[in-house]
Amino acid sequence: MLKATAKQSVAICETQPVTAEGLRGLLSGSDDLHCQWSVPNLPVAVQLNKQRPVQVIVIDKAFGPPALMTSISELRMATPETGVVVWGHSLTEADALRLLQTGVRGILRKSSDIFQVLSCMRAVAGGNTWVEDSIFRDSFTSGRPGRNDLTDREQQVLELVERGLKNKEIALDLGIRPGTVKIHLKHIFEKTGVHGRYGLALNGLRHRNMLELPASQELSQSA
Repeated sequence: MLKATAKQSVAICETQPVTAEGLRGLLSGSDDLHCQWSVPNLPVAVQLNKQRPVQVIVIDKAFGPPALMTSISELRMATPETGVVVWGHSLTEADALRLLQTGVRGILRKSSDIFQVLSCMRAVAGGNTWVEDSIFRDSFTSGRPGRNDLTDREQQVLELVERGLKNKEIALDLGIRPGTVKIHLKHIFEKTGVHGRYGLALNGLRHRNMLELPASQELSQSA
């Protein structure tokens, strides 16, 4: 007789009761995931997760950046084994990159289909990072970045961009003019083949093995 495999635990922190109920219903039909608890309040979710930690917690982006960032930081410190998934109706590259840099491991739009939602939860439960492929699509049209041809100064600028610093902050940190930063960025874009600072920052996360993209994105890069 085959031994039953333990299901991965998921928690839901959602502002809309109907949406939360929909997620619970989706998980109730899963063979490998189950909803352990669901609450509509972020501070309550953080405290409850300390008492009954889960593998994955899905958080609504509608709680707003300040509350979201504070709660993510608290979750990472108190229960680092819990992977955070953030989903929302609107998610830009800037939003997604900021979330990844704070330690979020899953990013979804609420318009995602059932397969994507479950794939994200399973990936995060397994310790991986999952980002809906459409969010960063434009950042990967030119393939993987090449870093070997960068000068020392360009490498410094690239590393600061990867950390999320803006041009004025980079200029202040390196003791150069903002206009000089723009020139270095132009050369970096040309040498790496990546278009846009979000693409550079995203590839930085991948370079440090902090991000794994869904298979559809990997395939699109090699096509």
